Amino acid sequence: MAELVYRPVIGLAKTLFKVWDLKIDCQGSENIPRSGGAVLVSNHISYLDFIFNGLAALPQKRLVRFMAKEAVFRHRISGPLMRGMKHIPVDREQGEAAYAHALDSLRSGEVIGVFPEATISQSFTLKSFKSGAARLAQDAGVPLIPMAVWGTQRLWTKGQARNFKRDHLPVTIRVGEAVEAPRDQYAGAITRRLREAVQELLEAAQRAYPARPKGTEDSWWLPAHLGGTAPTVEQLRTAEAH
Repeated sequence: MAELVYRPVIGLAKTLFKVWDLKIDCQGSENIPRSGGAVLVSNHISYLDFIFNGLAALPQKRLVRFMAKEAVFRHRISGPLMRGMKHIPVDREQGEAAYAHALDSLRSGEVIGVFPEATISQSFTLKSFKSGAARLAQDAGVPLIPMAVWGTQRLWTKGQARNFKRDHLPVTIRVGEAVEAPRDQYAGAITRRLREAVQELLEAAQRAYPARPKGTEDSWWLPAHLGGTAPTVEQLRTAEAH
């Protein structure tokens, strides 16, 4: 039943991408296994990241089931769609049920999508990773597939207005080789390797990105270390403290 919802949503997303005239550059999809369980792990810079993560799996004919905060499932529009596509609600105070749900899905051969930073990075740099993705891969005996997206923050991100105009915005997606998750290794060590892999892919996506800010007012989407005006991690911490 899930695909009766999922496939039309994919069709709608592809139509919107054409309407918005997005310039999508996706490389590395062949690293996503054509069958069997896997944990797809990505950086998180936009409310729309999961759509582009899922797009990267389509050449391998895989549909990704994402772990997302439970509030999204209570929304009158997104809720029925999320449930229909078999995405997994996560209650951050009681995460055991979501973990068990994801584990069952992996063992049944599904691809599960995880954002180990947990929330959108407003600095557009990679935050620390939680170890849940590594533990899932270990318990299910499946690989971790690292990936990175870049440019999605220009469409819709935290603290900025949505931009769904025909601005020919580029979006760059890079998928890397599997990171194995042996059961006899610490989840923390696996998580460090995973984060390093995502960081390398993020830097590759940034290098390949064909656009630069048009001026100071347009530089909000570029991290400070790349010459942009996005807030640094330190600035965000100071703001939260006050």
